[in-house]
Formats: sequence, structure tokens, C-alpha cells
Amino acid sequence: MEDILVADIMTQDPVTVSPNTNLLECAKIMVKKRVGSLIIINQKKLVGFLAQSDILWALIKRPQSALSKIKSIDISPRKLATIKPTTTVKEAFQKMKKLKFERLPVIQKGELVGVITIRDILNFHPELYPEIDEFTKIREETEKLKRIKKAREFSGKEGICEECGAKELLYRFNGRLICANCKDFL
Repeated sequence: MEDILVADIMTQDPVTVSPNTNLLECAKIMVKKRVGSLIIINQKKLVGFLAQSDILWALIKRPQSALSKIKSIDISPRKLATIKPTTTVKEAFQKMKKLKFERLPVIQKGELVGVITIRDILNFHPELYPEIDEFTKIREETEKLKRIKKAREFSGKEGICEECGAKELLYRFNGRLICANCKDFL
């Protein structure tokens, strides 16, 4: 694995979209091409990255009809992790583990030349499955801890907000029972 480069096993023609492609079209492309992410490019320059989870997040936060109005670049993370094609697969794997990413765009001279995924690495090195399994468990435990923290904050009871006086579902926040609006404001 020390001698194999990212360029040797990466996907050379990843599925891409323009920054102005709306989320509904992005979702259709993901389904049609059977991919879990799209790379947003503008004239071969990487400008963003869109995963299935990003579209699901937008769908939960906004009505379904809004998906055709939201551009892909609007929900793409601002900071992107990338990798060079001359990097070894081992280094790429270590970077993915550290960042908890399943794929990295491959950039050479400022232009997108491919994408490397965990699947690419596992197809080449199936002996890494136990390490990937551990990586997945760590990510799941992190998510569980976040859910537990959120559940502890939610009282599950309707009552009078101690901040604004509205009758709402209440959350525990700094030892007080307050509504979601006041919690977001504080």
C-alpha cells in the first residue's frame, strides 16, 4: 500500500454538476448514476462537494418544493478536503480516517482529475475491512452521543417557557425550561 498512488486506483471520471444545478436535479442525477455524492465544478475547478446527507438535510429543513430553487453550491461545505494524485493510498486512507470522510476529490494543478473513495481503497486492499469497520463504529458512537445530549436537553413536556412565557414544548437549557425559539436565540 506504500507504493500505490491515489492516481492508480481513483475514479477518473467522477459525476459532476455545476454550481447552479438545483438540488432536485442533483438528487435525480445521484439516483440515475447510482452515486452517493456529486462534485461541484466550474470549468474543471473544484468549487464544492455535495453528499446525499446534504440533500436530506435540506429536505428536512425546507419544503420539498424548495429543492428546485436551492442551488448545489448553496449547501456545499465552504472548506473542502482534497488530495493529490501523487499521494500514496496509505496516506489517503489515513486522511480519510482522520477527517471521517468516505471520499476525497483528487486535485492536480488546481483542476479536478478524479475522486478516491473508501470503496476504491477496499477494492484494492480488502484486508482493510476490519479497520473500516472500526472507523464506522467510531462515527456511529459519536452520532449516538450527540443524540443522547440532545435528548437530555428536551424535556418532552409542554409548558410555559421561563424566558418568553409562551406555551410550547420545553427544553432544558442552563437549568431552565425554555421553548425552542428562546433556545435558538440564547
